[in-house]
Amino acid sequence: MSASSAPEREVVGRHDFWLRTLRLWDLGFVAMVVLSAGAIALDSMPTQRKVVAVALLVLLAVAYGVLGHVAAVRGAPRRADAYLAVLTAVSTAQVVLGGIGTVLLFLAYSQVWFFARTRRAGVLWCAALTVGVTAASVWREGADTGVAAQIAGQFGIALLFAVVLGLWITHVAEQSEERAYLLEELRATQDALAASHHAAGVVAERERLAGEIHDTLAQGFTSVVMLAQTAAAELAGGHVERVAERLGHIEDVARDNLAEARALVGAFSPPGLGDGSLADALRRLAHRFGVETGVRVVVVDDAPDGVPGREAQVVLLRAAQESLANVRRHAGASHVTLRLARAGDDVVLEVVDDGRGLTAGAAEGVGLRGMRARADAAGGGVDVAGSPGDGTRVRVRVPAGAPQDGTTDDDPHPEEEP
Repeated sequence: MSASSAPEREVVGRHDFWLRTLRLWDLGFVAMVVLSAGAIALDSMPTQRKVVAVALLVLLAVAYGVLGHVAAVRGAPRRADAYLAVLTAVSTAQVVLGGIGTVLLFLAYSQVWFFARTRRAGVLWCAALTVGVTAASVWREGADTGVAAQIAGQFGIALLFAVVLGLWITHVAEQSEERAYLLEELRATQDALAASHHAAGVVAERERLAGEIHDTLAQGFTSVVMLAQTAAAELAGGHVERVAERLGHIEDVARDNLAEARALVGAFSPPGLGDGSLADALRRLAHRFGVETGVRVVVVDDAPDGVPGREAQVVLLRAAQESLANVRRHAGASHVTLRLARAGDDVVLEVVDDGRGLTAGAAEGVGLRGMRARADAAGGGVDVAGSPGDGTRVRVRVPAGAPQDGTTDDDPHPEEEP
């Protein structure tokens, strides 16, 4: 399989070279034939020889059009070999006739290297051409052994020059072909890499949006459902005043969810961070959670200098939201503490509850995995600890980012009333 594929690639590469340079070779061939015809007309050889010499030029021109040119256009190596055979025969015959015979060697040697598919083929065709014209010159001159040796030496030098020059030009051409091929491969690789990065970016953005929706909208809708169920139960019990209070809570949660949805659509930071510090946003979150669930939530701010960096603030706020959502669904706790602190260059948020704790081998849910992914992306980490009956502690650590001046594009626009 590999043995047969190598020649095929070689012919295809030569075909590409033929197509790119064919026009120049066509013009060079026409110019050489016209000059040769003019030289024949001005030569002092007998008229009959002139007619034969012109006929040979016509034959060479027809062979070039039918065999050489077509071989270059179609990538047909057999036609190229046939044309080189005609070229060798015509050049030898022109030398026999005299006159411009040796002049055609300039055209013949150059076309040999143009149409030869390999270096070896080029050397063999040049050798065959040289042997032919050498024999023709010796026959035409009727020379003795000494003169024949001299003629053979002259054409041998011409052969050496043609081979060396042809090999060098072929080497340069092949290097150019290789560079062009490598550049094409590089462009293809760059395009593929760009497409891969784009696809990875799309997937990452989808995962980010999924995490944002899970940590915000889904939890908000869960609160609305629980409040609605509580209101329905109180309505059935005749506690109209409590129903009105629950409806007010439902409206507040719905407004918060609407603000979160607008922030996601506009690619803004959480609206809770637009009205103050992270500690203020945690206090509002704790108050709402306590109203909805009856669980006492205490916020301890041990970071008096605040939390610089909008990215760190977003990660910690989302972590607090997800941790409280897990307390609501799984912990059965009566007390939760949110502690915000600085640890060197890091900001740490601890969420500690007095609920059921963690069971051995418990699998992490989507929310906790999203919390880890968000913290990892920010250069931090998440630690979860707990045992059955002793509550759970979630510790989120992220590097403190650059301070915000309150005028960046990350700040959300004021929310409008629906």
